[in-house]
Amino acid sequence: MQPEILNNPRFFPWFEDFIGAIDGTHVRASIPIEMQERFRGRKDKTTQNVLAAVDFDLKCTYVLASWEGSAHDSRVLGDALRKGFKVPKGKYYLADAGYGDRKGFMPPFRRVCYHLKEYTDNPPENEQELFNLCHSSLRMCIERAFGVLKKRFRVLDVEPFWSYETQVDVVLACCVIHNYLRGVDPNDTITREADLEVETHDIRKSLTRKEIREETKECEETKFYSIGHVE
Repeated sequence: MQPEILNNPRFFPWFEDFIGAIDGTHVRASIPIEMQERFRGRKDKTTQNVLAAVDFDLKCTYVLASWEGSAHDSRVLGDALRKGFKVPKGKYYLADAGYGDRKGFMPPFRRVCYHLKEYTDNPPENEQELFNLCHSSLRMCIERAFGVLKKRFRVLDVEPFWSYETQVDVVLACCVIHNYLRGVDPNDTITREADLEVETHDIRKSLTRKEIREETKECEETKFYSIGHVE
């Protein structure tokens, strides 16, 4: 059992079967002009959509790179499951609502306050709000992991000059080194700095109205998008 849950009365025993969180993050990608449109997501830069599962110690337990930036997170997860990503029986990963309802993945309640900042001045009033608050608190591990990863490996935030296959390998290599360093010194300077940035600059606060509408739409849709995939 994860000690972060076992040793915290806020989460134990209600979240005792949770082993981490999943989400996607976008990493800069250099793509031939004729393919660039498929690699543009919400931002105006070409990216690859990287799916990662992390435990509460911020270590990557599964990573799938190579999907184009326009790919919906739900479709990327579907591909990961077809390629062998498995959740141990009776265990769960925390996921956002955009992934839909899948066995082994627990999204928050929809149409219920979720983000931590929404509860700053308004404590939860019912069981669903309390669950979402705990869900949001625990799921911060994925934001922290991405923050540490990108702060340590600046190469993930600059336009690369290698072939796309090498770009994918670089992402995977960074995740492997990240896991090793988490075991050597889990509270190093970069981790502390990244945690401070996550706490101080909540990424949700910078969402534009358009992005909020897009995020809401994702939460309401569970279908796959028919977007091509680069093998």
